[in-house]
Amino acid sequence: MNISDPLGDMIARIRNAQERRRSTVTTPASKMRARVLDVLQSEGFIRGYAEVEKDGKTEIEIQLKYYDGRPVISEIKRVSSPGRRVYSSISDLSLVRNGLGVAILSTSRGVMSDTEARAQKVGGEILCQVY
Repeated sequence: MNISDPLGDMIARIRNAQERRRSTVTTPASKMRARVLDVLQSEGFIRGYAEVEKDGKTEIEIQLKYYDGRPVISEIKRVSSPGRRVYSSISDLSLVRNGLGVAILSTSRGVMSDTEARAQKVGGEILCQVY
């Protein structure tokens, strides 16, 4: 199946798996998905992920994180989409939930969180917001 928005598909899979209280979820592998998952792992929103081979295709198995029976990710949403790209300079980048959440950006220096982007003083495309 051809997916027009791979990152949006991964976000929907994470959201659906957490509603069903799943411990893991799989998604087709790509470099962009892996970089976003690196940021989610470093910020403490997921336990980790691993690439697995299944039926001759590489997939990413994401280990979701729960605290007191509730998902750590209470809200994850796609900001920039294939039909409407959203870019922001570092001065225009606002805080997510007054600093409690994280915005994930695709910059010229790679995919990073909004706090890293502020430290490196670089803006870019806002991929998603996590709270």
